[in-house]
Amino acid sequence: MIDLKLLQKDFNAVSIKLMRKGVDVALIKNLRLKNEELKQAKQNFETLQALQNSMSKEFGIYKREGKDVSELKQSVDANKILINEALDIQRRCQEELENMAMAIPNMPDDSVPDGKDEDDNIEIKKILIPKEFSFTPKEHWELAEENGWIDFERGVKLATSRFSVSFGMGAKLERALINFMLNFNSKRGFDEVSVPALVNRTALEGTGQLPKFEDDLYKMQDQELFLIPTAEVPLTNLYQDEILSSDELPKKMTAYTSCFRKEAGAAGRDTRGMIRQHQFHKVELVALAKPEESEAIFDEMVLCASDILTALELPHRIVNLCTGDLGFSAAYTTDIEVWLPGQNTYREISSISNTREFQARRAKIRYKDGKKNTFVNTLNGSSLAVGRTLVAIMENYQNEDGSIDIPEVLKPYLGI
Repeated sequence: MIDLKLLQKDFNAVSIKLMRKGVDVALIKNLRLKNEELKQAKQNFETLQALQNSMSKEFGIYKREGKDVSELKQSVDANKILINEALDIQRRCQEELENMAMAIPNMPDDSVPDGKDEDDNIEIKKILIPKEFSFTPKEHWELAEENGWIDFERGVKLATSRFSVSFGMGAKLERALINFMLNFNSKRGFDEVSVPALVNRTALEGTGQLPKFEDDLYKMQDQELFLIPTAEVPLTNLYQDEILSSDELPKKMTAYTSCFRKEAGAAGRDTRGMIRQHQFHKVELVALAKPEESEAIFDEMVLCASDILTALELPHRIVNLCTGDLGFSAAYTTDIEVWLPGQNTYREISSISNTREFQARRAKIRYKDGKKNTFVNTLNGSSLAVGRTLVAIMENYQNEDGSIDIPEVLKPYLGI
């Protein structure tokens, strides 16, 4: 959630930042007006409460002095009604303001480049040179079917489109990748955590998936529980509504989970293959940090994810996202895109974001900074999307006869 005090203090600066992210200025103005309305409601309540305290003291004096209190009692009773009405107005304004604020995205950092969409993202560097093939490389779905690694038709039979079933070496490679990534992240100082695949509404509100993206989530029919779209949600919310001690930070965590997304906003995109599935495996990095530490930890997370790809000998590039491609909760984001020779392009395999205080303010995650409580910075990123990594291995390690070699670092995990 954006800082409403900052909005009140410097409306122009906040509104300019939000408009860079595509927020309608009318929404920002309405937010400010509602904040003013709440402020006025609080003042009215406090004025009536002060009057009530004053009349109560006067009532006591009248009683001790034997004066007639009937008229004063009428005034006290009438003021009590006004206090209750004022309190109701204050509560309603507070609820309306919070509901409005929950739909407002995070402000982008000043360093984020302006742009409309992914075409305006800025490439920072490329790592490893793509292999030159002596034949036309195939796309991963052809290779998956030829080698019997992935069956897309049986996934549809069991569920619906955008589900798949892995067999044999395909299934083993997924498991090997998960273990390799978790071990790699652990060696980089990220503690492994196992979390639930179902979370409540409060958790999803804390990280920003709700209320805006409810249509993209799978919800239990008879309970307020949702299948997680990413391990970022349970990992971050482990410390929801807590005050940590300063020496507990930073908290650096990694987890493997299955992830579930309806992909409601991606109709018609990547309908073939493994790139955009409704259920997929992912290893995630999450960190809670002091504000002054978060940028250094962000760099650690980007390097960690990139180094996994380097260890797998997969060419990739680092890209900074522009304002138009930035996620709802992110203050700034770096994507890692892996080279797919079958598609002859780079495709996103990791997205690493610093949300600053945005998620912590929503989830009420603070730490004791001297005598005051301060919101932590939260960071999250894929390390990596397992299915997309498998896709990259299939396309980069393919041979002319359709067979696929195994990356050296994965062979110990496969007993090879």
